[in-house]
Order: sequence, then structure tokens, then C-alpha cells
Amino acid sequence: MAEILLLSVPVFGHVKPMLAIARELVRRGHRVRWLSGAAFRERVEGTGATFCGFVEGFDYSRSELVPARLQADRDRLSGMAKLRFDLATFFIEPCEGFCRDLLRLHRETPADMLICDSFLMAGAWWAEKTNRPWSQLSCTVLTLPSRALAPFGLGLQPDDSWRGWIRNRLLRVLTRSVLFRSLRRRADQARQALDLPLHRPWLFDVVSPHLVISSSVRSFEYPRPDCPPQVVYAGPLLEHSNEAFTPPPWWADLDHTTVVHVTQGTISNDPTQLIGPTLEALADEPVLVVACTGRSDGGLEALGSLPANARVTGYIPYGALLPKTSLVITNGGFQGVQAVLSHGIPMVTAGQSEDKPEVCARLQRTGASIDLATANPEPSTIRAAVRRVLNEPGFRSAAVAISREAEAAKGAVGAVDAIEAVLNR
Repeated sequence: MAEILLLSVPVFGHVKPMLAIARELVRRGHRVRWLSGAAFRERVEGTGATFCGFVEGFDYSRSELVPARLQADRDRLSGMAKLRFDLATFFIEPCEGFCRDLLRLHRETPADMLICDSFLMAGAWWAEKTNRPWSQLSCTVLTLPSRALAPFGLGLQPDDSWRGWIRNRLLRVLTRSVLFRSLRRRADQARQALDLPLHRPWLFDVVSPHLVISSSVRSFEYPRPDCPPQVVYAGPLLEHSNEAFTPPPWWADLDHTTVVHVTQGTISNDPTQLIGPTLEALADEPVLVVACTGRSDGGLEALGSLPANARVTGYIPYGALLPKTSLVITNGGFQGVQAVLSHGIPMVTAGQSEDKPEVCARLQRTGASIDLATANPEPSTIRAAVRRVLNEPGFRSAAVAISREAEAAKGAVGAVDAIEAVLNR
């Protein structure tokens, strides 16, 4: 039995894939302590792990925990300035406190290994301080640097030619030394406060030398000629499918018809961006549209009167909905996309915030989707894409191929096999 620490970004999309790993570690007899946000205590304890709340780390797992001033500052920004703000405020600056919390837990009971979210440098810093191994869990597309890839976040296709090498090298210099220079200084300030040597680290250059777990499959990711050998493709790390669910009164309407599901996830979920245009686009199509707003208030007021072929709710567990679904329209949230692919369902994507451009670009490259390359698509564009995906079998065939690859990857079982291999070494 090993003593294992977990650290996740206190946001549900980052907590969710770690739940399956925690559950499997506990099932195998390991003692697991999980450092996370207060909003996720019940979910963490449901895996059998011990919940550990932040003491010095910034807990932004609930909106009321984020100072109003901070939210107001963020709302005034857009584009690159907003991205810099988010990276600094939620991923880089909190890492000093996260690392101190990890070190406190380690002093209480020494850990044999840490499993850390790839968006936090605190895991690498803890390993430097303790000389213990750490595993990196990628909760989105792989952000590791590669000669064939432009820096993460630009949404550019891979290019392993000499022209591509020059392009990618220049873009890496631009992002690290110009666009995000101030963030590298902030990371160094945190390292200095932890008595670690200065080296101007960049968030997406941090790679565990022991194990990197991708929560997707190899064919979903871009080809990497220089991919580190410690990368393991575990496939989608999904929650167990028996989540409690009370079907809505219209649930039987989903039988014996073509169901199109539209969602914007839980972060970029203004329903007028994608859900509203989709309802308008498909109002006269021979399909039943099931829209999930991802909002506790439902968000129905912004949608106005609903078409006869639309059913709208806040949330339906994917274990119940996806087996009845023929096509999904999404803004490209990584975890949602992986769940849809695990069921072999093709998609239409429309997302431009967070990591969504990178997710949508990779998905379209597999042949399992059409990417509309905007967060605000026109109804006519959505309608044309839906007709094409439903009528051309190649999209479903590509999605089914990925689902078979995901099943073979073994998910959390394969991930924990890799973790135990590191422990045994």
C-alpha cells in the first residue's frame, strides 16, 4: 500500500477526471489524500479518498470564494489580456500556497507519490522540495512542448517540416519571452518564496520525468515525433455511469427518433451563444433537440419561446442521455468531448474560449466532427453542419473508431497500472 497525494485545480472540469483515478487507487488499497476546493468535498470523499482543504492555497471552487474585486477586474478584460489574467490569478500565483499545503500534508504523513493537475506547477515544485516522484495528469489536450507543435492555446495544426520548426520556435520565443514574460517572473517569485532556484519557468514547459497521463487516446492527439516515453494515453477518465437520475416528464420522447444534444458546459454557458442559435437552426428539422444549459437557474428566459421539437433542462447525466443521442453540438469542453467520443457519437463544435480551440481543432482532425471555428455561429451554418454530419457516415465511423480505442486504453485502470509501475520502480 502506498501513501499518495492528489492535487487538482479547484474547478469541476479538472476535478472530474481525477475522481476515477482516486476511486481506482482506493480500490487497490492505497491511502489517498486529495487537496482540493471545498465545493468538491462530497465528491472526493465519495471515492474513498480523504479530503484535504486548502489552507494557504487560493480556493476558487465556489463563486462566493472569489473576491468581487477580482471578478470585476476579470470582467473588464478580453482576448490576450484576459488569458494572462486567468493564467496569473488561477494557475500561477496560487501555486506557492498550493505547494505549501502539499508540503504541510507531506510533513504530517510522508507521501510516496503526488498526482498533480498538469495546469499547476506546484506538483513539480513539491517534487523538488521532497525528492519524491510525481505524476502529471492532463485534464485537457497535452500541453507538452514539441518541435512539431505551436505553443498551446493558438489552435494551430502541427507541422513537422523545417518550416514548421521555424514557425514553432519563433512562436515559443514570442509567447514565453514577450506575451507571457510577466507570468514567468511571477512564477520565479513564487519559487523564490519557496527557497527554490530561479529559472523563469513557463507553465506549459513543465513535464514530469516520471509519468504523464493523458485522459484521451493517441489518435485524438496531434502526432508528436518527440513525445516523451513517460506519456501514457489512458483514454477518457469518466465518472461511473450509475449516477442517480430522475427522468423529466418528456423522457419517453427520446425513443425512436433522432436526438441531437446541444450543450455549452458549465463555464462558457451563455445560452444565447450556441444553444439559442441551435434551437432556431433545427426548429423545422426532423430531429428532437435536447439542450442542457449547465446552469442551476435553467437559463430558459434568455431562450424565449421554445420550438416544438426542443426539450431544455439544466443537466442530464451523460450515462443516461448519450446512449439515446445521434449527434452532439458543443462548444468543445474537453471532458464532455471525451465522454461523447467514448459513446462513438459525432459532433459539431463551436468554441473559442479557454482550451476549446485546441480541443475543437484536434477533434476535427480525427474526422469525427465539423468545427465551426466561432463561439457565435449563425443558425444557417449550424443547420448545414448538422445535416452533413447526420447524412455522411464517415463522421460516425471516425467517432466509433475512437470509442473502440478508448475502451482498449482501460481508462482509470490503465492509468493506475502506470502509477503503480512508477511506485514499483
